[in-house]
Amino acid sequence: MFRFIVKMKQACIVIFILSSLQFVKAQNPIGLPQVNNFTNIDYKGGNQNWDIQQDRLGIMCFANNEGLLTYNGQSWSIYPVPNNTVVRSVQIAEDGKIYVGAQDDLGYFYPNQKGLLRYTSLKYLIPKADNSFNDVWNISIYGNHIFFRTNAKIFALSDNKIITFRSNAGWMYLGECNNKLYSQERTGQLETFEGNKWVTLCNLPGNALVTSVASYARDTVLIATLKDGLFLLTGNTLVKKVTSLDKLLQNARINTLQTIDANLYAIGSAFNGCFIIDHNGNLIQNLSNSQALQKNNVRSLFLDHDKNIWLGLDDGISFIAINSAIKQIYPDANKQSSTYAVRVFNNKLYIGTSDAVFALPIAASVKDLSYSNGNFVEVQNTKGQVWSLNDVNHHLLFGNEDGSYLINDYTASQLYLYPGTWLFKPLSVGDPSRGIVAGTYEGLHLLDYEKDKFIDRGRIGGLSESLRFLAIDYPRNTIWSSHPYRGVYKINLSPGDKKTAIYTLYTQKDGLPSSLHNYVFNIKGRTVVATINGLYEYDYKTNRFSKSAYFYPMFKNSELQYLNEDKNGNIWFIGNKRVGVVDFNQGAGNKPFSIVYFPELTLKVLPGFENIYPYDEENIFIGSNKGVFHLNYKQYQNNRNQLNVLLDQVKVTGDKDSVIFGGYFKSKNVIQHFQDKDSVLSLPHNFNLFHFEFSTTLFEQHSNIEFSYQLVGFDKKWSAWNSKTEKEYTNLSYGTYTFRVKARTNLGNESKFISYTFKISPAWYETFWSYLLYVLMILGVIYGIVKLQQKKHKKAEIHLKYIHKLELEHSENEIVALRNEKLETEVNFKNKELATTTMHLVQRGKLLGKIKEGLMLIKDAELVNKHDELVKVLKLINEAERSDSDWDHFAIHFDQVHSNFLTKLKTKFPDLSANDLKMCAYLKMNLSSKEIAQLLSITIRAVEVSRYRLRKKLNLPSAINLFDYIIQETSDMV
Repeated sequence: MFRFIVKMKQACIVIFILSSLQFVKAQNPIGLPQVNNFTNIDYKGGNQNWDIQQDRLGIMCFANNEGLLTYNGQSWSIYPVPNNTVVRSVQIAEDGKIYVGAQDDLGYFYPNQKGLLRYTSLKYLIPKADNSFNDVWNISIYGNHIFFRTNAKIFALSDNKIITFRSNAGWMYLGECNNKLYSQERTGQLETFEGNKWVTLCNLPGNALVTSVASYARDTVLIATLKDGLFLLTGNTLVKKVTSLDKLLQNARINTLQTIDANLYAIGSAFNGCFIIDHNGNLIQNLSNSQALQKNNVRSLFLDHDKNIWLGLDDGISFIAINSAIKQIYPDANKQSSTYAVRVFNNKLYIGTSDAVFALPIAASVKDLSYSNGNFVEVQNTKGQVWSLNDVNHHLLFGNEDGSYLINDYTASQLYLYPGTWLFKPLSVGDPSRGIVAGTYEGLHLLDYEKDKFIDRGRIGGLSESLRFLAIDYPRNTIWSSHPYRGVYKINLSPGDKKTAIYTLYTQKDGLPSSLHNYVFNIKGRTVVATINGLYEYDYKTNRFSKSAYFYPMFKNSELQYLNEDKNGNIWFIGNKRVGVVDFNQGAGNKPFSIVYFPELTLKVLPGFENIYPYDEENIFIGSNKGVFHLNYKQYQNNRNQLNVLLDQVKVTGDKDSVIFGGYFKSKNVIQHFQDKDSVLSLPHNFNLFHFEFSTTLFEQHSNIEFSYQLVGFDKKWSAWNSKTEKEYTNLSYGTYTFRVKARTNLGNESKFISYTFKISPAWYETFWSYLLYVLMILGVIYGIVKLQQKKHKKAEIHLKYIHKLELEHSENEIVALRNEKLETEVNFKNKELATTTMHLVQRGKLLGKIKEGLMLIKDAELVNKHDELVKVLKLINEAERSDSDWDHFAIHFDQVHSNFLTKLKTKFPDLSANDLKMCAYLKMNLSSKEIAQLLSITIRAVEVSRYRLRKKLNLPSAINLFDYIIQETSDMV
């Protein structure tokens, strides 16, 4: 029975919570803010996040199960405490110290000289009697004290000393608000710290357990309790704050409370996610797991510098851009259908989806329609694919896959039954227009408007193409339509009944860049075609399309799929799934307009059926594949939060990787936003690869941020703007470098740059003293070379003089030797001539002597005997000529002159006769045959015969010269 009762109680609680959830759902604004969910896989830490703070740089700090968790907008870091226990609380002091409370430990994180967070434990300051404790659940800064709360003790840190406040019952809460420090003991007493002691303010009703305090008014504090709702404390007076959510809050279990602004508060609950209430306790919004929150159990809540909410969940972290100008609306939250059309009509917001048309009444006092409360209602008779919602003659028409309909409040009535109506266009600018044309799956359809009624005139013949895009050139009564795959049609209706369409198809041959992907619109009183290569306009004179000179400065050659003009003349457009606006209310540079893109919506539009409904500057609706996006453009422009840029890390690679900067600048041990000139790091020359990481803490516009950077000393100019959050440099030479980085948003809001300076030391061989040594060495080498050259030159000069002298002496000796040799040759030659001449003279003398004797005999002889004597003389002459003895004398003299020529010849050739030797001698003397014949007193023929016989004896072939052979043979003989 008891078990049954328990189960019944549990069931009742569940039913109550579910009914409460339905109540909450009914009160939610229709616009849901952007929610970013981070799981423990994203931040690589523990599941539970117990407390949240933000430091002066904008970095988020979370008390996580595995330590201090930080997020700089780009990367997560986890810093465990030495005993690796759960960090339950975190608080940041004015000096930048991040105080944390863990299990049996407390202390702070603070950057070291490299800017890296390092933990310092303060447990050693606690008196030994109180040195053992459990979790530190709260940390508060009050005056010059840092207070740490455990369940049994409160520690107060001041002047590097810790004192302890004990409670036998136990401490249940600690928090600061309106310059007062509040605590609660388990006895139910609410206390404040005054004069270094705790003073009781009042008693809490029943078992109320305080979980948070927040500023409500100048002298009033809003107190949240775990199960008993909200209270107001003024002085010592505590009163219950009655709200419409009291029953819900009692069961939701309030874990935390935070002031958003003077009128709004955020409540984090254990079962129902996050509540947003106003000053009077009315529910503004409830964000839970049914609205994209990943968990309902909110353990901590924090409002950051940009008025956006961070939730520390029982499993993960959620960021709620509550201050964002972009929200999402789901007319059918269960299905989250795609949105094809939006229209505000008769104080109702109509949204056409892939399932039906949904309507919501809107209050005239609500300017931003995303804050409208209530539930969407499906308009009757609108089921099916909705293509358009058009305000025509102050009536709301919508086209769907079945035909066309007229909507009256929450009911639709059919105008005609004809397959597929895309949209409606009035045929005249008058109000009302008597003729309306509809683009359908099979051409044009005609409606007449008479006596406040629409009359179906049927299909217009002549053209049977699907016409989803229509634009009317009213001055010329011309209808323009585009077919994405055929081209652009110029259509004129037949005069009178207008039942026939006379059309011309324009394609690539008529000036369009392509026959595909053309979309026709009326913008700025012009009929334009959005193409794959910018906007084109039709020239009636040339009957051709050409690039629009008016729109080219705005869109250049961009490919666009959708255009729409708002009431202020601004042009909203979609191109390649990017949403933007040409804003003519604020120029840029020397142009009368500026172009703003919305990166938050990139890739989130409805592809192929893009649509934008700019109702006014606070209500721009963009169709999406899930619901519709609401953009408050006015707020978007005003949300120019202070943009900062952080240098998160500088890593250098040499022999090993090393972090030389961890994100925090310090000057005189105080955290600064800039680098102190005395902290410039000098690195060895082998550290020449640097990796820089940077980010911004403008979390709401994270997708809108671009960065530009420059390494002074290496880059000549700033880089182009891009979304990269890191940069690497390699092979840097020695010198001083300054890395600078800045950020900007898509609205042109630019941050100041942050810089980091470092030095790379030269190698020992690149230092000043090394270069001085190099110079001295070079000078010494040059001096040595000069001296060596001088020495060599001097030595060479002496050597040259000596050589010259030797050469002169040698030349003189050679000249003398040549002269002597010449003289000797001449002497020998003269001797030879003399010997030859002498030999002849001797022979002639002898011959003349004999002839003289003979003549003398002739003279003395008698006449009778004269003849005989004469005969004797002649015979003597003949004998003398043939005398061998004369030849012998000749041979002797000849051998003397010619180096024993005849002796050598006779020795080698013993068969040679005297005549042969004579012939050889005469040949040696180089005498001609004629001269030899005279000497031998024979004919020339006889000389030739003698020569022939000589060759035979010498066995000499005819090819060899006889003279050369004789000379060679005698010269080779020793």
